[in-house]
Amino acid sequence: MAEENATIKVTILGSGTSTGVPAIGCDCPVCSSHDPRDKRTRASILLTLEGANVLIDTSTDLRYQALKNGIKRLSAVFFTHAHADHVHGIDELRSFNFLQQEAIPCYGDKETLKRIKTMFAYIFREQRHGGGIPKLTLHEMSGDLQLLGRKFIPVEVLHGELPVLGYRVANMAYVTDCSEIGPASMEKLRGLDLLILGALRHRPHATHFSLSEALEVVEALKPRRTLFTHMGHEVSYIKTSAELPEGVELAYDGMTAVI
Repeated sequence: MAEENATIKVTILGSGTSTGVPAIGCDCPVCSSHDPRDKRTRASILLTLEGANVLIDTSTDLRYQALKNGIKRLSAVFFTHAHADHVHGIDELRSFNFLQQEAIPCYGDKETLKRIKTMFAYIFREQRHGGGIPKLTLHEMSGDLQLLGRKFIPVEVLHGELPVLGYRVANMAYVTDCSEIGPASMEKLRGLDLLILGALRHRPHATHFSLSEALEVVEALKPRRTLFTHMGHEVSYIKTSAELPEGVELAYDGMTAVI
């Protein structure tokens, strides 16, 4: 079992917004870029704790992400919210069921789990007929959770008017779709070695932090290292990276960090 002082490996499975980058039908400079760091699948991360893998969100691109990163087992899945780009890969979890021969525990807030049960009713209805169906157990995150020797702390933030969850584990935190972080949640995010934070684009957006807004959060929290994620095709890896202060970087698909 993992211990509190053991390392955590964080893998950025996807660093893109809901359309992915390149976006369908777009010939802008970023969508046309040959830099692999400008190719962004839908946002998700993997935490590896002493060999156990914990997935945050089942992105639309989960199958590709799992194959690319050699993921063969999952001990648990945590959901931030039930928007399509964060849950539509849920059916891919059945491949892990086949390998592991056991159900996978999934965690999220009450509203997220309710929506998942509605959106994917075929998984949870009592009468099941035909093809392979993911075997999942749903567990409401009503407070801190001890799992795999680590404390998973839910951090409520606002995605427009929608309350969603970020997660803190040890001295790292993942806060993706977000436009506002209240005082109580800001307190939960202090003292971080690594903050992974959504920063959609340069221009303001109604439900996501812009780059400048995300930088204001970084300035307030002062984590040792920050990675921006959930980025759209207005964000060029090379050009935007040159504009960021020390300690702040753009995430890219396949990027890893150890804390």
